[in-house]
Amino acid sequence: MEKLNKFPKLYLVLVFIVLYAPIFYLIYYSFNSGSGMSNFESFTLEHYAAVFEDKRLIIILTNTVVIALLSALISTMIGIFGALAIYFMRNKQMRKAVLSLNNVLIVSPDVIIGASFLIFFTMIGVKLGFASVLVAHIAFSIPIVVIMLLPKLHEMSPTLIDAALDLGATKRDVLTRVIIPFIKPGIFAGFFLALTYSLDDFAVTFFVTGNGFSTLSVEIYSMARTGITLTINALSGLIFLVTVLLVVGYYFISSKAKTPLSGVKK
Repeated sequence: MEKLNKFPKLYLVLVFIVLYAPIFYLIYYSFNSGSGMSNFESFTLEHYAAVFEDKRLIIILTNTVVIALLSALISTMIGIFGALAIYFMRNKQMRKAVLSLNNVLIVSPDVIIGASFLIFFTMIGVKLGFASVLVAHIAFSIPIVVIMLLPKLHEMSPTLIDAALDLGATKRDVLTRVIIPFIKPGIFAGFFLALTYSLDDFAVTFFVTGNGFSTLSVEIYSMARTGITLTINALSGLIFLVTVLLVVGYYFISSKAKTPLSGVKK
């Protein structure tokens, strides 16, 4: 039995090695003073300095962060009301149909979504740039937020809402003092997941960016096409660090989340 119990652990170790070894290999050579990844000459931070000295790259980084924060915030707000609408929908067939449509957007290939948005924006005459990227990121983030919130809503006992209404709470009080505090971990999870999806999205963004506007994922792709440089390693390492910090921040915030009804005044 002890030998059998070791197999899952070995499998996990193997999976993590396959996933993270290329990333750490890339980051390792971002500190190389040489010009390639064939031989590590000496430690240097010049490639990271080159990233921060590139004004165009800083603008692209700012664009990426602004798009990610705005799309995550807006999609979380819309996703909350979307999840509530699905949860309180009385017609079961309609609820299943709406939930299926929501799930279709998650499993649909990014290329299809990106091409669809490109055709849509072209048809209505929207200039490709900041607005088109923001709308596209909001659109593919909303279903993610809804999926993260629905399990928390199903965990909530309906008696909580009935008790609040019996005690004289208005519908607004029920929403702000009962439902929102209870699903707060799901809200944080949806927000951070939407944020990370926006930060590393390439396929959809590639279709809806215009001349003069770009994000990091598209820029890295463009840089890689002209030739692999260690500046790309440094930039990728910074993105990986930001992603790790977001995950750590999510777990820290979720662990500090208050109990469901702690916001209700006695």
